[in-house]
Amino acid sequence: MRIWIFIFFMSLGIMANAQHVVSEGVAYEVKGKSIFKEGIDITHSLDKTQKDRILKTHRTKIRSEKRAERARKKQEKARKKAAKDLKRKQKAQNRYLKATKKLEQNELKYNRLKERGRLSPKDEEKWLKKLDRFKKDVEKRRKSL
Repeated sequence: MRIWIFIFFMSLGIMANAQHVVSEGVAYEVKGKSIFKEGIDITHSLDKTQKDRILKTHRTKIRSEKRAERARKKQEKARKKAAKDLKRKQKAQNRYLKATKKLEQNELKYNRLKERGRLSPKDEEKWLKKLDRFKKDVEKRRKSL
């Protein structure tokens, strides 16, 4: 099966793992140390300077592709980190808002019950502990911002 695929691609002029290089207006395919033109190996028919020029162009192209890939990966990593930081900050903000809302609601409920005289001394003590817990939670969330 693999041989058939290789033969098929060779008939189309496509080389597996080959790099296309244009040197002096002529398109070549470089695979390892071999140079192909239109699917035909011309490595031995080229003189040393042409071969060196084509291989140098190939190396330069590979280096620039690697640099571009590294830059792209670095940029992608920075983008992901920024998105993660933003998400973390939004989450912290939401937690802070939720904690403050909970504190306000419980303070209102405590004040209503106190005004109506429906709190026994034990209940009032429980409510004050509960409110203190909510205040500590709000302070903790504020610090995490």
